[in-house]
Amino acid sequence: MILDSEFIVIGAGALGLATAAGLLRQGGAVTVLERGPVGRESSWAGGGILSPLCPWDYPDEVGCLALRGMALYAGMAETLLRETGIDPEYRRCGMLVLPPFDGQAARAWCAAHGVKLEQRGDGLFLPEVAQVRNPRLLQALRARVEQLGGRIVEQCEVKEIVAEAGRVQHLVTTHGDFSADAYVVTAGAWSKVLLGEHALHADIRPIRGQMLLFKFDAPPLPHILLQNDVYLIPRRDGHLLVGSTREDVGFDKSTTDAAREMLLQRATALLPALREMPVIQHWAGLRPASPGNIPTIGRHPQLPNLYINSGHFRYGVTMAPAAVEVLLNTMNGTPPPFDVAPYLWR
Repeated sequence: MILDSEFIVIGAGALGLATAAGLLRQGGAVTVLERGPVGRESSWAGGGILSPLCPWDYPDEVGCLALRGMALYAGMAETLLRETGIDPEYRRCGMLVLPPFDGQAARAWCAAHGVKLEQRGDGLFLPEVAQVRNPRLLQALRARVEQLGGRIVEQCEVKEIVAEAGRVQHLVTTHGDFSADAYVVTAGAWSKVLLGEHALHADIRPIRGQMLLFKFDAPPLPHILLQNDVYLIPRRDGHLLVGSTREDVGFDKSTTDAAREMLLQRATALLPALREMPVIQHWAGLRPASPGNIPTIGRHPQLPNLYINSGHFRYGVTMAPAAVEVLLNTMNGTPPPFDVAPYLWR
């Protein structure tokens, strides 16, 4: 299916770029259309924790895709660094989860999935949790897509998906019409709006998350620190990310003083050294939320040349390698590594 076929990928975040790279590796010709600059939406705005925050609190469908993505990440990051020279800064730093949490559920989930877990005081430490530096990851993915021969068109908004005779015929965009053999929607929070009447039951909507950034001379923590929904992520150059909020405010990416103060208060309680540190950046992104955090991946049930890889909510970066694997298996008719029925487009 993929070899010698032409594809248009709509959306150039982590999922879109990884999808494009996967199609290119299998011999497809790929054009990526991005409504703004490449990789500046949810993928850029996130923290880069390569794990669900408390994986035992999520449905099995989330854990399955996340664990597969986590297992594939080291290899993907190594390939990106080797081929592009851009370091996504993948590293296994571990994550310390502080109370409150369901310790019994945590131990049972980790035992069932072969995930290492250590008791540290009142907290639980997951030593194998890794992180990437989102902007570097996106730079590397873009470079890899272009290196493989992919075309990226920025500031190109898709206005309409035109379907006739049971297939997508072309896209109407702000740069004119585009056509290909097949189309893949990886537009994140904008996916349902973009699809319009073709969305069917792909229930994807924006949920705002706000983040703060600090800069220390050296990393103030050796690992990620998590309590409830607030996390501190230390980068190796001394930057520290603090996140995040979950706000149902539509397509509003503005930041608020209330969120800033909440994050500051919660983070300072975890790391008192922050009292002396200025906030050097405060931003917001829009996550592509789906019911149960379960994404939609696969072929449209009525338009056989239309696909989707979207709705990963908080874990698009984590799930990216696995989600691309699922999509490519679907296109090729290759048996998947696990049951993909929960992710089908209905």
